[in-house]
Amino acid sequence: MLFVTFSSTFFSSLFPDHQKLEREARICRLLKHPNIVRLHDSIQDEGFHYLVFDLVTGGELFEDIVAREFYSEADASHCMQQILESVNYCHHHGIVHRDLKPENLLLASKAKGAAVKLADFGLAIEVNGDQQGWFGFAGTPGYLSPEVLRKDPYGKPVDIWACGVILYILLVGYPPFWDEDQHRLYAQIKAGAYDYPSPEWDTVTPEAKNLINSMLTVNPAKRITASEALKHPWICQRERVASAVHRQETVDCLKKFNARRKLKGVILTTMLATRNFSSRSLVAKKNDGIKESTDSSATLEDEDTKAKKGILLHDEKSSRTMSMTSLVNLSTSSKDGQFCCEFLELSLYLSLLLRPFTRLSTRQKQFLITHSIF
Repeated sequence: MLFVTFSSTFFSSLFPDHQKLEREARICRLLKHPNIVRLHDSIQDEGFHYLVFDLVTGGELFEDIVAREFYSEADASHCMQQILESVNYCHHHGIVHRDLKPENLLLASKAKGAAVKLADFGLAIEVNGDQQGWFGFAGTPGYLSPEVLRKDPYGKPVDIWACGVILYILLVGYPPFWDEDQHRLYAQIKAGAYDYPSPEWDTVTPEAKNLINSMLTVNPAKRITASEALKHPWICQRERVASAVHRQETVDCLKKFNARRKLKGVILTTMLATRNFSSRSLVAKKNDGIKESTDSSATLEDEDTKAKKGILLHDEKSSRTMSMTSLVNLSTSSKDGQFCCEFLELSLYLSLLLRPFTRLSTRQKQFLITHSIF
């Protein structure tokens, strides 16, 4: 007798992005690959929409790596091969994921050598062949490609750029592009301004760096494709090319990287759950004054005002996103004696930010500093 276990996700049929949910279900039905979380069914019943996926119990790939006793460049190559296999399959079927990042790379089980599974096709789009077009500003800041940031026509190469960022992190435990100011972060990405600092990169093979360079090529027309990357010596000849030396420094850095991602995820989740706090007066003050935050792990989508991101604020009609700097700017620029009321609202809101810390373990806390939250 065969037992199959599924995981289900459900949404209310009144969910504002119901059409996007249907699009995700349609796309997922097309994808049947061992390195992609498979959708088994999509059911609508009594006001709810259920998506029934594979049950994957291994957690995030990056979390598994830091728990391993041994992790080498060859292991990173094997992980990247599976990621590229899933991306190549998607591209072959005319699907661009648009949101490749560590949070969407899962493991099928907790068993050693479990398959890497690509998940979350909520921002995925369908394209014809090598079609390029402007499909909207979507993705996660640290993984966005130069062409998306320039608002140029884009297509499948955006996924390869994200793979390059992921590969860089897999090898040293920190991203190639980072800045507390998002405008400077985007400037780095658009210029392709990254390097291989010593000493952590001294022990990485030239072949690995060559593949990263091929993926992080600013011109999408010259960027390597998924099928070409799978034929790269560092991928297909890893036993001969990739180093098999344990990379403890990478594991240590990856622990810090994971802790920072988790904190931001907890904060965003907490803010989403705290809908009884009204910031309507703050949001209404200056719609044009909302600035982008530096959170490089939150997904963006620019339909209407959804391209704005950071700490979430909720009014009665929609979710608005703004950085803490923007909140302070709005409150200090208020007039007609309303500053005190707004300051109290802001103080109350800031108190909500403390709640997520109680959900973090002591070991995770040692990697977190307050200025890295915003």
